[in-house]
Amino acid sequence: MAKLAFLGLGVMGAPMAGHLQKAGHDVTVYNRTASKADAWAATYGGTAARTPREAAQGAEIVLACVGNDDDLRSVCVGPDGAFAGMDTGTVFVDHTTVSATVTAELYAAADAVQISFVDAPISGGQAGAENAALSIMCGGDEGAYARAEPVMNVYAKLCRRIGATGMGQMTKMCNQIAIAGVVQGLSEALHFAEKAGLDGRAVVEVISQGAAGSWQMANRYETMLDDEFEHGFAVDWMRKDLGICLDTADQNGASLPVTALVDQFYKDVQKMGGGRWDTSSLFKRLKALD
Repeated sequence: MAKLAFLGLGVMGAPMAGHLQKAGHDVTVYNRTASKADAWAATYGGTAARTPREAAQGAEIVLACVGNDDDLRSVCVGPDGAFAGMDTGTVFVDHTTVSATVTAELYAAADAVQISFVDAPISGGQAGAENAALSIMCGGDEGAYARAEPVMNVYAKLCRRIGATGMGQMTKMCNQIAIAGVVQGLSEALHFAEKAGLDGRAVVEVISQGAAGSWQMANRYETMLDDEFEHGFAVDWMRKDLGICLDTADQNGASLPVTALVDQFYKDVQKMGGGRWDTSSLFKRLKALD
């Protein structure tokens, strides 16, 4: 068992860190809101630290799951950052969905002090984190990934190295691009069913068994029809991720017309006050147009 640090105890990070502690690892946690770290320690029996540096001291592997580029920088660099507390030869694993730009920046900063950096964004939502069933897509050096993989497998359904540094984040962009189109398509199908006087549940029961079936359909159609949008990944975070996708597409020349359109639809949802609704709220947007 390893001595670990986990930075960020949101709806994803808290259960992930909990799985590590329950698996027998010695986990020290940090959270910007200290009371959350204290509550986590009381629940799981680990240790709460007051700074990322303090949490990282003595850890073989430091893992992070925070909000965005700036949040990640704040827990990595600076006098109280994790890098300042990590020993030479240790590994930092970033589970945050961030830009490939900040990933390259922090990889270089870690390398300069002889720390390995693995970008390892996750997919599977809060349920995946709670049930230890996340999909983890990784970029970084092979040796660093090999050391981190057994730890990540504690809460993963699938963990795979895609390639060099940044390739994990690029793969997560593919994930978000695919989700955006699928959720909009499902929303339109359910909206059309209602307008046609069909029973949406009966429609999904049939079409989900054919080529139209998807994870979104299986897990979200009932809550969508019940006008419940407090499940899973929030619209605000999806717009952050789609912004990263679109910015990167501008750089690499990819054409993302559907992604750009759905991003604007999510902007409409935000204007409706739905920034914290889950991503299936695209259906609510269509109903609001009636």
